[in-house]
Amino acid sequence: METSGLHIGLIGPLPPPSGGMANQTRQLAELLQQEGVAVTLIQTNAPYYPKWIEKLKGLRAIFRLIPYLVRIWVSAKNVQLFHVMANSGWSWHLYVTPVIWIAWLRRKPVVITYHGGEAEKFFNQSFFWIRPSLRRVTAILVPSGFLQGVFGKFGFEAAIVPNVINLGRFSMRDKGRAAKNDPHIIITRNLEPIYDIASALHAFSQIRSSIPTARLTIAGSGPERSALEHLVTSLGLNKNVRFTGRLDNEMLPTLYQEADVMINPSLVDNMPISILEALASGVPVVSTDVGGIPFLVTHEKNALLVPPARPEILAEAVLRVFDNPPLANHLIEEGIKLVQEYAWPNVREQLLMVYRQVLK
Repeated sequence: METSGLHIGLIGPLPPPSGGMANQTRQLAELLQQEGVAVTLIQTNAPYYPKWIEKLKGLRAIFRLIPYLVRIWVSAKNVQLFHVMANSGWSWHLYVTPVIWIAWLRRKPVVITYHGGEAEKFFNQSFFWIRPSLRRVTAILVPSGFLQGVFGKFGFEAAIVPNVINLGRFSMRDKGRAAKNDPHIIITRNLEPIYDIASALHAFSQIRSSIPTARLTIAGSGPERSALEHLVTSLGLNKNVRFTGRLDNEMLPTLYQEADVMINPSLVDNMPISILEALASGVPVVSTDVGGIPFLVTHEKNALLVPPARPEILAEAVLRVFDNPPLANHLIEEGIKLVQEYAWPNVREQLLMVYRQVLK
């Protein structure tokens, strides 16, 4: 598709914090601009102004929402279509629904890319309110077959356009590292209940019983940090577990280079970019098999998948990687092949085709 003259209104969160959807919004804006597309970037999590409003929880949403709506209305004059990064809960009601209705009033097509592993739960609770807006969306995109199935269950067709991973940021690690005597395990998820870092810590305790020199680095921030630090202490893991806090996008590739296995212990998930980042770095992945993850990776082909909240099975899977170098190398090689599907040259054509269809 010819991209010159194309003007997109791209709407979504931006880092900080560097969550999956925020990173996707920023990265997509940069990639489209490199293609010659004019991008009006509208941030859903813009800083509060004046700054002291941030302390007033009930009032601050209004101070963020009103300028946001004004910018949507004004930008509708110039953009050809709106592309919205969408999620469940209040994020949908506050930041997605208004865009859909403003665009309908201004006669502009709307494309949404829906993220989030809790979509079905959200739809079950709120679909009476969601359906009228969805009917006015020109195209619904999802990054996985898992979410495509959820939308289909509720009577809406969604096309799969994968998330994008910038392979230039990640490089292949040394394949022989998994046989080290002091293996390094990493977790790169936020410290929130749905990611079940506690189960990973119990699994690591069992791993350390077999490999006393094993190390675990947890890169992320969130409300569970204090409880998790107490759990580390109670398990006697203080010398082996490190909390880095949230790492910026420039530091994450270095962490992957230093890792031997990446654990994803989540209870709810869709298409975690962290799994793709690990695979792109040549790091074997052991993940729970929840939500969209089985649509992203295949058990014993490019990852090992285990049931959620089962620390003993998670520990066994990680030890399999360390004890079986041929298996580790197989996962690495197949993982490198898989991530090519999520590189921009492949995703570009799919996304631009959607733009072309909605602009007709």
